[in-house]
Amino acid sequence: MRRGEIWEAELRPRSSSEQSGRRPVLVISNNGFNEISTWRSVVVVPCSTSDKQRARGPTAVPLKKGAGGLRKGSVVLCHQITTLDREKLASRWGALDADEMAAVEHGLRAALDL
Repeated sequence: MRRGEIWEAELRPRSSSEQSGRRPVLVISNNGFNEISTWRSVVVVPCSTSDKQRARGPTAVPLKKGAGGLRKGSVVLCHQITTLDREKLASRWGALDADEMAAVEHGLRAALDL
């Protein structure tokens, strides 16, 4: 797996305010870690199709249907950064292009005040 890829993942168990269930996530961890087979963790942000999530401001980055293999227009929830065990990643859908990834990085900077 590589930074910028969209994967389907199982996000259970989660708390009530966190995205849960089986859904697409965007890998944001460093490729140096992602390429180490014994490194079991991967840092991701979940994607949502909810119109409510679209209104969350600069940490909610919209992506069009087809971006990274997304089956619907979605929002990357940069304010919900989380770490998963690789076993929770089911299948690779695709990868974002450089412009899409730049928009996500802007959302991550907003979420982390960087």
